[in-house]
Amino acid sequence: MAEVVKTHQNFLLGRPGGLRAQLVHHDLSGMLLTGSNLKDADLTGANLTEADLSDCVLDGALLFGANLSEANLEGARMVGADLRGATLRGARLRNANLHKADFRDGSITKRGKGGNLTAITMKLGATHMEKADLAGADLREADMTAVVATHTDFTDADLQGAILTKANLRGATLAGARLDGARLDHADFTGANLAFAVFGSASIETVALDGCDLSTVLTDKPRGRSYRELDPPLKDGIVGHLRWVSTNGAEGAVLTLDNIDLRGGPSLREVELPGLSAEGAIFIGLDLTRASLVGARLKGADLRNCTLKGADLRGANLEKARLNGADLRDAKLGPLMSGDRSFSTNLRDALLRRTDLRGADLRNAQLTAADLTDAVLFKTNLDDCDLTGAKIASSKA
Repeated sequence: MAEVVKTHQNFLLGRPGGLRAQLVHHDLSGMLLTGSNLKDADLTGANLTEADLSDCVLDGALLFGANLSEANLEGARMVGADLRGATLRGARLRNANLHKADFRDGSITKRGKGGNLTAITMKLGATHMEKADLAGADLREADMTAVVATHTDFTDADLQGAILTKANLRGATLAGARLDGARLDHADFTGANLAFAVFGSASIETVALDGCDLSTVLTDKPRGRSYRELDPPLKDGIVGHLRWVSTNGAEGAVLTLDNIDLRGGPSLREVELPGLSAEGAIFIGLDLTRASLVGARLKGADLRNCTLKGADLRGANLEKARLNGADLRDAKLGPLMSGDRSFSTNLRDALLRRTDLRGADLRNAQLTAADLTDAVLFKTNLDDCDLTGAKIASSKA
């Protein structure tokens, strides 16, 4: 197998002796292929049960009808892969990139008389991924028409623009998943966990939602008050807040955004808002690059997928805040010094799953019971942090 991978690599690089990997119906069960580059390889009908394909490149690969049951595909790159009629029962696809992957049923078409396409009867049927782990997977624009994904884990998965028409997701976990723009016609979500899922503008009129708790689901309607309803308007409120800061409270007023839905609002890039009060506010996806939020009150705020690169959050209260997938590279989350006093940044019970914390300063931060699963912690300063009960584990731990 090593020779096949090598010659395939030469094929991809256009080197002499290169040959595309043709592994149609091969038995590769249990094979160790970690990190291999199998871009555009033909694995049609291959048996890959329990194979280790973690961190593999499988962009454009043909996996039509392949058996990937219990396979390890964590962190794999499978952009545009053909997975029609494949079996993915119990497979691990945490953080895999499946952008525009094709999961439709396994039917093939041929030209009939007159040039019309005629379906060939196949035994493959729907793609099955029951009890698979797709937490944090990128499934944007994937075609998952009629897939069977019962009791499958899609926690924090990105399903924006995906096609889930007639999909069976009974009992699936979609906590924190993003489904903005997804096609959900006649999909079955009966008994699914939809805690803090973001449906955005996706229509759920024909979706079966029996037994689902929709109390925390976000649609395109504002949760609570919209920033558009603020009086004075947000722009004027920021100006007044800056005046309050510069005059030590003699003029202006503290900007209060508690429980305000800021989705679709203006960029807050490099904004100066020390002492901001925005408890329970929804910031999802906003640009807060290099924003000054020193001492801000952000308890329970939803900052998922926000860009907070280089932001100053020293001494902020982020208890129970949702920061999943946020970009906090080089952010300042260390202690706030005021005279001879020190105020630690509060991240107790915060959700930081898959958060990018490369180069961030979290010295002395309170991270009790925080969830840092799959967070990127390269060169992150965690000196003297309180990590009691915190979850710090990668998908490969």
